[in-house]
Amino acid sequence: MDEIRIRMARPSDAEAFAEIMTQPQVYYGTLQLPHTTPESWRKRLEGNDPNYDYVLVAEVDGKVVGNLGLHRSRRPRNAHVAVLGISVHDAYQGRGIGRALLTAAIDAADRWLNILRIELEVYTDNERAIKLYESLGFVIEGRKRMNAFRDGQYVDSYVMARIRP
Repeated sequence: MDEIRIRMARPSDAEAFAEIMTQPQVYYGTLQLPHTTPESWRKRLEGNDPNYDYVLVAEVDGKVVGNLGLHRSRRPRNAHVAVLGISVHDAYQGRGIGRALLTAAIDAADRWLNILRIELEVYTDNERAIKLYESLGFVIEGRKRMNAFRDGQYVDSYVMARIRP
C-alpha cells in the first residue's frame, strides 16, 4: 500500500480537484456535475473561509487523489455542526484514501475545531460508503426520497450524522 499523506487544500490544487470531480464514479456518487473546470475549483478554494471551511486533500506519491471538506454552519446557534463532503479519484477507490481523509477530519473536528455534530448525505445504493461511514460512528438518521437527479432518474439518499462521543 502506498503511503497516504493528508494535508490542507490550497488554491493550487484546483487542477487536481477538477480531475477528481470529473471521474465517472465520483460524479455518480455525489451531487457534482460531470464537467467542472480548474477555474471553478480555484474560485471555490480561494473563497474558503478558514473559520468555517476545513478542506483536506489526500496525496499518494505527490498526486492529489482525494479531498474532503468540513463546512461549519455560519449560524451562531448551530456553529457546532459541520457538513461533510468527500471524493476519491476513481483509480484510487478501495485503497484506504476515504478512511484516511475521514479519520483526519474527525480527529480535527473532535480535538481542535470543537465540532460536535458532522452531517452528510449519501445515496442509498452507495453501500461501500455507508459501511465506511458507519465504521467511523455515523448513523442513518433519515431517508430523503427522490432527493437527487442522477443519470436520468431520481434517487434517494440517507442523512447520516456522527455526534462526538
